[in-house]
Amino acid sequence: MSSTAELNGEYDLTRVPMIVQGAIKLGLLESILVLLFALASRFLGGIVELIVCAIILIAGLAAVTMLPGLWTRPRTIEGIAGAAGIGLAATGVFLLLDVTLLQNIGTYSNRWYQIGGGSNWWYHPVWWMVGTLLPWLGAWVLANQTVRAGRSSPLTGFLMALASATLLAVVAVLIDFPGARWSLATFGVAFLPGLVLATALSAMGKRRT
Repeated sequence: MSSTAELNGEYDLTRVPMIVQGAIKLGLLESILVLLFALASRFLGGIVELIVCAIILIAGLAAVTMLPGLWTRPRTIEGIAGAAGIGLAATGVFLLLDVTLLQNIGTYSNRWYQIGGGSNWWYHPVWWMVGTLLPWLGAWVLANQTVRAGRSSPLTGFLMALASATLLAVVAVLIDFPGARWSLATFGVAFLPGLVLATALSAMGKRRT
């Protein structure tokens, strides 16, 4: 992931072939990361499992949040919508691979089924919603940066989201928010409002004229 994207040439790139190509690439990447996460949670334990799964989770969040915006180079709602479209279509690619392949090769442990009440379909609607929301907000961050400074910095935007998510997760645990605990799951859930906060912060400041 490039730390800075210059505003040169085209932006708001939303041609259909590019959206389709981006969705296929992102969907394949999501499938690989989910496979790695599931295998790590199945075969590892203790601090090793936590570290490996944390690395995979952060890499996945970075890819889903920022890659679609890097591909569409958003400056207006057109590029932002294009990034969300890539995210939405990518979830379709992942879910197709999940149903036809990942669920049939012993990828998931019993913990996945227990969380879903014994159903392996429980996370599909969540994946569709989150997989669209993250790139939509990530593209907003990049567009805000571009309009304000003439360039975007996906690394800065993602670090802001990580910091916000960490802060919100800590606060949730300290105030005994229902279900919150010192766990990777709490951080993962906190990333959603953390990204919303980072998006709002990215819109603040003097805009480039």
